[in-house]
Amino acid sequence: MDKKSSATLIILAFFSIYVIWGSTYLLNKIAVAELPPFMLASVRFLSAGILIFILCLFMGKSLKISKKQIINTTIAGFLFLTFGNGVIVWALKYVDSGFAALEISAQPLVVLILMRIFQGKRIKAMSVVGVFLGFIGIYLLVSQEQIVSQENSVLGMLMIFACMVSWGYGSLFVGKADLPENYFVNTGYQMLFGGILLLISSLIFGETWTSPTTWGNDVQWSMVLLIIFGSIVAFTSFNYLLRVVSPEKVATSTYVNPIIALALGWYFLNETVTIQSIIAAGVLLTGVYFINTSKKLVILERFMNKETEK
Repeated sequence: MDKKSSATLIILAFFSIYVIWGSTYLLNKIAVAELPPFMLASVRFLSAGILIFILCLFMGKSLKISKKQIINTTIAGFLFLTFGNGVIVWALKYVDSGFAALEISAQPLVVLILMRIFQGKRIKAMSVVGVFLGFIGIYLLVSQEQIVSQENSVLGMLMIFACMVSWGYGSLFVGKADLPENYFVNTGYQMLFGGILLLISSLIFGETWTSPTTWGNDVQWSMVLLIIFGSIVAFTSFNYLLRVVSPEKVATSTYVNPIIALALGWYFLNETVTIQSIIAAGVLLTGVYFINTSKKLVILERFMNKETEK
């Protein structure tokens, strides 16, 4: 692939994880109002995984996978989908879709801290400012009385944070793990194993499964969009980006996701957007900006040093 094609693919992949994933909060919120959360997530990812394998066969892609890759795709599927997504869907029963997206906008802060813990990467001064602003933003977001007073909202917020840690660690894991080289195949196996684990979780929690023919039209359309775009297109883009750019850059999707989610939740579900939430979003995203500005300065500094050495 030439540089121009590669650059175009990266831009499209970023658009996918920015905009499409921003809309999945609304779609999950609509579906979880009628369907049990782990059943919903299991049907979504198992269906997407099977469709991806069918596409791979049509494209002549080998589905061969080693034992090590089976283990790694299962771990990634658990971190990203079984826990990282399934529990968020569960939490959406108790918190607004826009609020969930705003809380998850702190994902780059979590990635940065995890990189420090597990990879020993030093946190730059500007990134420290970003982390500080991030914590302030999270506090402003979760301390709102109208949110805290809702039933099980605090538990929902805590579980969303746990999902952020799971996604953050998964991002670091995937960047180094031995996984299928083809991004479609890699995504398909992660969704297959993640979906199976979600199915097991659904049975353990005693969820009642229903036929798609009994679902409402809004739920049926939400599931179709979640499977095709939210799962196959966006998640494949996510896995691709984790291999070609750094994890903290991939995590910047949280710049746009909350804006899309807030707007859609307000327009379609009449979710309340408070002034404090808007301020919290501004503080959080400013923190994320400081983190990524720090990364850009490091890259620029290295480039300038190389030019000086010539």
